[in-house]
Amino acid sequence: MPPTILVIEDEPDIGNLLAFHIKAAGYECVVTRDGKAGVRLAQSERPSLILLDLMLPGMNGLEVCKALKGSPETDHIPIIMLTARGDEVDRVLGFELGAEDYVVKPFSPRELMLRIKTVLRRHASAAGLPQRWERGGLMADFEAHILYVDGEDVHLTRTEFALLAELVRNEGKALSREHLLAKVWGYEFEGYSRTVDTHVRRLRRKMGAYADLIETVRGVGYRLQRPKGEA
Repeated sequence: MPPTILVIEDEPDIGNLLAFHIKAAGYECVVTRDGKAGVRLAQSERPSLILLDLMLPGMNGLEVCKALKGSPETDHIPIIMLTARGDEVDRVLGFELGAEDYVVKPFSPRELMLRIKTVLRRHASAAGLPQRWERGGLMADFEAHILYVDGEDVHLTRTEFALLAELVRNEGKALSREHLLAKVWGYEFEGYSRTVDTHVRRLRRKMGAYADLIETVRGVGYRLQRPKGEA
């Protein structure tokens, strides 16, 4: 079955346009104009990806994002936000809540489909990764996509897990933000360094007492520390 894209967009013309291009690309598409209905559909349909307009009446897009990312049933579903050109604050809040990407209105259908394809293939490749990685009280199971912190199962979004995987794959190496954008997000556009910083900050927060294992390399990016005593 092709991936299903859930579109939560209150403007009928935009919703119909999105559905047209999504179906033309070979995906299934479900459209709703209501935020609460979108949450229910995400729970019942379990789509592969969600396109979420932030300016929704009633339950707005940020509230929808928070509800979806706060539930174990739907927190793994990647979300691409649809925002107005000046809504930088809302975009940052969306990233903080766990959204993977955003597209600014008016959008290019070609760019939008590129973003969708990129996010759908974002899962980190298993190549070069151990089945399990352990460090102190951290244990990542890369086959099951689970991170344990002091024995507690911590829910990571797809992007956060892919980010951790790329750091583990290059343990001890300083990785630039551009490298992480290319490997984890799959695209490289000017002005996206904040995307990396936001997701690193969220990943560190979920790592709790072990957050310092991800070092900031000034002027470069980030590095996952090697165990003490290793070259």
